[in-house]
Amino acid sequence: MGNVTIVGSINMDMVTSTAVFPKQGETIKGERFVTMPGGKGANQAVAAARLGASVRMIGRVGDDPFGKILTDGLANEGVNVSNVEPVTDCSSGIASIILSDQDNRIIITPGANDEVTVDYINQFEQVLAESDVVLLQLEIPLDAVERTLVICQKHRTKVILNPAPAYPLPDTVLSMADYITPNETEYELLFKDSNEYQEKIILTEGEAGVSWHEAGKQKRVAGHSVQLVDTTGAGDTFNGALAASLSNGESLEESIVFANAAAALSVQSLGAQSGMPTREEVQEHLSKKELT
Repeated sequence: MGNVTIVGSINMDMVTSTAVFPKQGETIKGERFVTMPGGKGANQAVAAARLGASVRMIGRVGDDPFGKILTDGLANEGVNVSNVEPVTDCSSGIASIILSDQDNRIIITPGANDEVTVDYINQFEQVLAESDVVLLQLEIPLDAVERTLVICQKHRTKVILNPAPAYPLPDTVLSMADYITPNETEYELLFKDSNEYQEKIILTEGEAGVSWHEAGKQKRVAGHSVQLVDTTGAGDTFNGALAASLSNGESLEESIVFANAAAALSVQSLGAQSGMPTREEVQEHLSKKELT
């Protein structure tokens, strides 16, 4: 079992479904309200744990009731949360989501995620050094992402950077990542006019599958035909699966095939974490696919 460390965000998603979006100044009646654990970091930690890795989470929550719920939820998934510390007088990260007619409006309040600072990361250098794979996203401060990369490069720890939510990144960050996993929108923003990082990029293309370059040649795996319910968390499942597979010593191509299948299975259920499959479910799906 490989060792994966996730450095990233931990949120509570607060989701309201309604027939129509309210206009400015208008109050309307909602149809359904649920709270669900989220945040790209936490989602990827759950995916990696279900898919066969020994997972540590480095992040922060608030000293509010959500903080304990989120931390306990990760622990119940088998994620080591000893490096998740609450921030005094601070809220946990919140995503306020309104859903209507297959569309959404989202407000992210980072809260404690903004307290994942360079000094905080420095406390966990040994954890990062002992990891087989470290997985990063961009819902924590960029200087903390960059510091994590510096530490990992020092100790030759393999790093996957999921550039989401996407914004322009300095070459210092891109050059230190071993693998970069944009979707098509993120790729257009970051790499449209450059081939410099071609060998690092693993491009996820939704139902079309995944493409990447290896030894100068483009490779591709096709998507899977599944019953689509909710694509939320598919990217996080892919990244968690990729980290888990690489940490177990599987090749890059094997890991991409595995992660592609895991992401496909995840869209068959509602919610980011609820649909994430286990390693056995992914292996069974791939075995059936080979027989057809």
